Amino acid sequence: MAVARPLWRRYLELTKPKVVALITFTAIVGTLLASPGAPPLDALVFGNLGIALAAACAATINHVLDRRIDELMARTRARPLPTGELTERNALAFAAVLGVSSMAILAFLVNLLTAVLTFLSLIGYAVVYTLWLKRATSQNIVIGGAAGAAPPVLGWAAVTNSVDPDALLLFLIIFIWTPPHFWALAIARRDEYARAGIPMLPVTHGVEYTRLQVLLYTVLLVLVTLMPFITHMSGLLYLAAALVLNAGFLYYALALKITARVELPMRVFRFSITYLMWLFAALLLDHYLPVLRA
Repeated sequence: MAVARPLWRRYLELTKPKVVALITFTAIVGTLLASPGAPPLDALVFGNLGIALAAACAATINHVLDRRIDELMARTRARPLPTGELTERNALAFAAVLGVSSMAILAFLVNLLTAVLTFLSLIGYAVVYTLWLKRATSQNIVIGGAAGAAPPVLGWAAVTNSVDPDALLLFLIIFIWTPPHFWALAIARRDEYARAGIPMLPVTHGVEYTRLQVLLYTVLLVLVTLMPFITHMSGLLYLAAALVLNAGFLYYALALKITARVELPMRVFRFSITYLMWLFAALLLDHYLPVLRA
């Protein structure tokens, strides 16, 4: 008999903590890159706290809206709602607390622009993507990726109270990164998505077509990730890191395209997470080591 998880762990799982951690990290990088030196403390602390709470709110709403789908998929059927450890009412009340807290922190302790953009991002993921796009089109993750790409822009806006071109470049990197990242997982979980009736690209167009799209988007990602150096947003340190990371991503994408090894999709998926973390870490390190700028 399975041991019941502590109540706090059930609520924590609703927030998808690993996803929120990555989102918050990219938002923090946006905050730091927007500042020539040390960022304003209110933007760094309250800005990223508000963004993290909004991401947790969106994740919780996603659990509620996807409950029936989660029951059909091995990867998600142990979540708190499918197992009955929490009710939808519990989850919605928790999401409301997170959402209201997030908006109050951002609107009153940071700036109104960051609050509005964060709210739009929350709605984009929790409602537009989860409730409509995910079930409507095989391009769901491409269109819906805009919400997931927003955090660096939000972190940047927390400092500058504006949306600047460099912030949009960070947005573009994550936007292009999202399809090969998620489609690798979709290949690995194709049968589960098919059983749940979700029109992910491997379900609607086949695995081989999806492998090709992963490769093409990875090539596009390589080009996009060179733009911070080309535009003098970053320097040689970032360029070196980007070249190494892109070589790794291209290797995995090519291997996924030309071989049928069953473990490769999940390896590509996991590497893509590491890739994004190190890429943004390189942007950050380069920012504080201007001596290496070209």
